[in-house]
Amino acid sequence: MTLKQLLPEAKAVSLLGAPIIAGQIAQMSMGFVDTIMAGNLSPDDLAAIAIGSSFINPIFVFSIGLLMALNPIIAQHMGARRIDEIGRTVRHALYLSVGLAFISMILIRNVGWTMGLLGINQHVQDLAQGYMNAMSWGFLPIISYLALRFFNEGMSVTKPTMWFALLGLVFNICGNYVFMYGKLGFPKLGAVGTGWASALVAWIMFLGMFLFTYMNKPYKRFELFSTIKKPEWKYIKEILHIGVPNGLSAFMEVSMFALVALFMGMLGTNVVAGHQIAINIGSIIFMIPLGFSSAISVRVGTYIGKNDIIQARLAGYAGIFLCVLIAVVMATMLVSIPELLVSIYTNDAVVIEIAASLLLMAAIFQVSDGLQVSGAGALRGLKDTTIPMIVNFISYWLIGLPSGYLIGIHFEFGPTGLWVGLIAGLTVAAVLHNSRFYYLIYKKIPKSLA
Repeated sequence: MTLKQLLPEAKAVSLLGAPIIAGQIAQMSMGFVDTIMAGNLSPDDLAAIAIGSSFINPIFVFSIGLLMALNPIIAQHMGARRIDEIGRTVRHALYLSVGLAFISMILIRNVGWTMGLLGINQHVQDLAQGYMNAMSWGFLPIISYLALRFFNEGMSVTKPTMWFALLGLVFNICGNYVFMYGKLGFPKLGAVGTGWASALVAWIMFLGMFLFTYMNKPYKRFELFSTIKKPEWKYIKEILHIGVPNGLSAFMEVSMFALVALFMGMLGTNVVAGHQIAINIGSIIFMIPLGFSSAISVRVGTYIGKNDIIQARLAGYAGIFLCVLIAVVMATMLVSIPELLVSIYTNDAVVIEIAASLLLMAAIFQVSDGLQVSGAGALRGLKDTTIPMIVNFISYWLIGLPSGYLIGIHFEFGPTGLWVGLIAGLTVAAVLHNSRFYYLIYKKIPKSLA
């Protein structure tokens, strides 16, 4: 396989993935905006949003991972021209979204006792629960939005993800201003107002994506909304079979980073601040390979549906090559200008020194992270998510976390040692995901073509 063969497919992944990346960065920016605007109110409001988000984010990440199963399912149906199956799958994803939203709403409205166990100030508890209660009214629309988003992406239509996330960001800023600060005749609601603004944004994004999908003439053949029938277990089972392991994989990765942040708390306030800055920069950069990962799933899935294994292999390798190339470019930037990047966040000399040293670790981290997420995306295109989930459990929970704690805390290498654990976990996942894709795709190729 030559570079000349890889480049056209790498270009296709780039065009498909670029709007997804823009949309994810816009959606990520909403949390940044909430934090900045709450910081101008009071420390209690800021703490309430941070605590509330720590409960909501794992549920949201799991929902994203679960419904991302639509990417390869729809792509494979489209590649095989199974038109009737596409509409049925999307309808069942929406049925599943309603159930998932209902369960999420109940969970998030009943976590007050957990905050009490953690010894959180009662006033902050009340604000955090009010924030989560308000946010819970947005679960139904945002999870349904995800179902429609991943359907569109499975159809290789990715620009709506970007446009509706940007629209949501604009309304998020406006909604926060009105509800948090009490403008246009509304009462000043503080952190709780942020929750109501986020719920409003969820409805706007869902309605926008629904109208786009409903009014898109090429989609009429799928009869997405014209035929309403009782749910069939066959379709829900397929989504759950692919989606649950994928959701758990995403949860494992997020929880590894969350626990490392807690370990940083043992090392002092400046270390936590430096780590938070480095992770935030790394998270923004990670949106690039994460977006391409979705595009890789769609390209591989479409070719698998067409039973074109050679092109599926090419799509997987080209996407992985693209992610590694970008990771190297980003790593070079992090090594070249770490202090400049950190100075955007703070002017504290001690925090700058800590964060800059961690960005040098993040440079190594980029290649491993780009490889593991692109490899996982290629496997998802094959509808292979159960073994990757087990790999992530071993990599993150049995290797990454214990080794990070041992080196960073027990042997007192500090934050750098904890980041060695992160790199170790991601590197193991990267090697195993890519090895598995190589193994599975070659099993499918006829010996005469291999």
